[in-house]
Amino acid sequence: MPKTGATGLTRIINAFGYSMKGITSALRYESAFRQEAFLFVIMLPLAILLGRTYLEYILLIGCLFIVLIVELLNSAVEAVVDHVSPDFAELAGRAKDMGSAAVLISLLNVFLVWGFIAVDRFL
Repeated sequence: MPKTGATGLTRIINAFGYSMKGITSALRYESAFRQEAFLFVIMLPLAILLGRTYLEYILLIGCLFIVLIVELLNSAVEAVVDHVSPDFAELAGRAKDMGSAAVLISLLNVFLVWGFIAVDRFL
């Protein structure tokens, strides 16, 4: 049975609204996302100063976006797990730990990208 609903431009506009609602919710309810968004705002101008080529700008800024993306996905997993399984469950805990690990790896990626570019630039 085909899915019914908005199509075309209406669907795109609705999707944008849902996305903005998700970002607003993350900023309101997720302290980790707020912290990472704050770091993004601080590090974005630094990326402009540190980078020398378009490729470096893309790497420096892109890895910051990846952290926000992964944090949003982690927060979504945590919200669903908490809703479905309010009591402790091993699989639920594993899912939340894996989401946290994904955020950690994305932050390590920032450290590596920024570190290598900074070393190349200054040493």
